[in-house]
Amino acid sequence: MAPPKKPLSKLGRTAKYYRKNKKAREKKAQTDKKINSRPDQLKKRVELIQKNRQYDRKFGKSKRKGKDYDHAKGRYVKSSVNRGRRGEGGRK
Repeated sequence: MAPPKKPLSKLGRTAKYYRKNKKAREKKAQTDKKINSRPDQLKKRVELIQKNRQYDRKFGKSKRKGKDYDHAKGRYVKSSVNRGRRGEGGRK
């Protein structure tokens, strides 16, 4: 069973937009589907799954909480830092 939807007041600006505009939401879903099915994206996802399993076996899941694997730096960093960069990996 899916978790209950957040109220509109708790959503960010973009999430509010997609919640209100069905056509835009469907278009975004199609775009995301294309992006996520690209070979390089599939490879990245497979690599991430393997890294997470290895890390969890070695240190436990609690050590990885709130962190993402940074493909550019090659280590785990806070998710807010990893997702907050602008551009490709945040570097020139």
